[in-house]
Amino acid sequence: IASCAPAPLWLLSPNISFYYPDNIISFSICEIDQVIKHIETGQIDIGILPFEYQKDDLCTTHFFTEHLSVCIPFGHSLCSYDKLTFHDLNGYNRLLWDQLGFWTDLCKRKMPASKFLIQTDESEFLELVKSSTLFCFSTNYASYPDEILNDRKRIPIVDDCANVEYWVVWKKGNTYRF
Repeated sequence: IASCAPAPLWLLSPNISFYYPDNIISFSICEIDQVIKHIETGQIDIGILPFEYQKDDLCTTHFFTEHLSVCIPFGHSLCSYDKLTFHDLNGYNRLLWDQLGFWTDLCKRKMPASKFLIQTDESEFLELVKSSTLFCFSTNYASYPDEILNDRKRIPIVDDCANVEYWVVWKKGNTYRF
């Protein structure tokens, strides 16, 4: 199973593991074009994309919607807002967790004047979020331990591209399996 972002795997992996307890299932986060290539060539059984992808030999179904938010320390001037855009956030530095799939490229593209401090270790990332004034991102499916965001306001990003519809894709010949 390959996904363009982590949240779909958080939701799908426990269910797939439950229904296929005797199978070894691998999950990966890939670039969008890799997910498409792997599903078309049969290298994966299930792909997850941020848009509906239709071809004659593929099946697709809507999975869920993820909404991006920014977490800003209380006291910052942007905390007075109840919603923000990428334009509003451009130029502010922020922490990013590694392995966010297409979200990383989207954020870099939409906020070219911002610097992103990408963290690969989860505990270090959480410690930096807790102890720094750098912005971080969250979604309606990403959760942090309660104490991590105590000093931050979570503000939705309202750009259309910050609200992503995920689609599950598989080969028609595998429909009986899913």
